[in-house]
Amino acid sequence: MTAAAAARQLGASRKTYYKWEQRGLSALLDGLSDQVPGRPEKEEAPARAMFEKQMASLRREKELLEQKLILKDIAFDLRIRSKDRKKKK
Repeated sequence: MTAAAAARQLGASRKTYYKWEQRGLSALLDGLSDQVPGRPEKEEAPARAMFEKQMASLRREKELLEQKLILKDIAFDLRIRSKDRKKKK
């Protein structure tokens, strides 16, 4: 089959056909190169585990800070009440 006939059958110009042909041949040649055997190592799992650990630590820290804030508010209220009692005497 000629390039012109193939281009007509694909509904493209001859110039576009040659461009596609070149891309196809390049991809075919790239596929022939040697590749590292086996599956690639997953890097997501360790990164995700570290992220989850950091998130848990930050959640604990947030809870502690919230509890400290509550205790400070209580202590502040107690001081005000104590001062008010002293003023009334």
